[in-house]
Amino acid sequence: MSFIWLTALWSLAALPLMVLGYVMLLRRQKRAAVRYPNLALVRGAMGAARWRRHVPPVLFFLALAVILLAAARPQAFVTLPSQRSTLVLAMDVSGSMQAQDVAPNRITAAQAAAKAFVEQQPPDVRLGLVAYAGAAMLVQPPTFERAEILAAISRFTTQRGTNIGGGLLTSLEALFPDADFSDLQRGRDFRDRGGNFGNGGPNGLRGPAGALGGAPLGSAPKEEKKENFTPVAPGSYKNAAIILMTDGQATTGPNPVEAARRAAQRGVRVYTVGFGSPNGTLTTFDGFSMRVQLDEEVLKEIADITRGAYFRAETAAELTKVYQSLNAQTVLETTRTEVTALFAAGAAALLLVAGVLSFLWFGRMF
Repeated sequence: MSFIWLTALWSLAALPLMVLGYVMLLRRQKRAAVRYPNLALVRGAMGAARWRRHVPPVLFFLALAVILLAAARPQAFVTLPSQRSTLVLAMDVSGSMQAQDVAPNRITAAQAAAKAFVEQQPPDVRLGLVAYAGAAMLVQPPTFERAEILAAISRFTTQRGTNIGGGLLTSLEALFPDADFSDLQRGRDFRDRGGNFGNGGPNGLRGPAGALGGAPLGSAPKEEKKENFTPVAPGSYKNAAIILMTDGQATTGPNPVEAARRAAQRGVRVYTVGFGSPNGTLTTFDGFSMRVQLDEEVLKEIADITRGAYFRAETAAELTKVYQSLNAQTVLETTRTEVTALFAAGAAALLLVAGVLSFLWFGRMF
């Protein structure tokens, strides 16, 4: 428990003085009863009524103490529905998602789990959808229309390449349309953990846009964006979150870790979902055999940088459970919240009980 207006607690010092005044008043009444004998006064000082007469005042003093505490604006850690109003799903649609180690294949299982997740979201949450393979595409801007999201998920087709960094940046652009991430989108090639990334890679950003219903990341020059931006603390942006799912490792596009740092600078949490086994599996795409291996290290680093969380699923059932867990994490959040209203309500309840008891026992409110 903490207080916003800590100096207001000094007002509690008045309570002992008020209690002392009450005790002195009782002694004065007792002396008056001895000096001027009266049946009503004697009966009030004896028997069961002797303790009853103190109950309403005690409740009154307790109510007063709670009111003074409320004046200091108390805060407490409370689990409440999250203030996030937008969730962006970034889904891997690379060729490896055709692997049949999950029946009937990975892409179908991922679509089913994503649809179930969409249907479970509260109606006041906007949902956006990004698909990425060699190209990252905004398939559906954030919307309240669940039918549009579900239809877009159903239209997924697989493409060559895995552009995790581009998928993350495209998700950020969906949340911050005025942001400028062009330095990463069209950045020079670089080497990270022994793998080649960058737009000049062999797979490039050349997947056909029509297959996913969106425009590929960096496919056309964008107008220069002007934005006054000041970095914030990681995980501090409460109005949105990104859920990024992949079954492999980045083969092209911007560095996923650098993209995660951009998300962290804007306070956006990224929840990463690894679908498949870190040991890898063999699959065939466009007539070529390839080995797909999940890069858990990068996914964990993305989640850590953005103050999100990493989840891994190897089966369709596990993937569904992961999305159910994500649903709980993105809807409920424990935050420091001002609870002045609760204190005020408690004080009102104490005053009401004190008044009712005084009226029932003594025929007056106080």
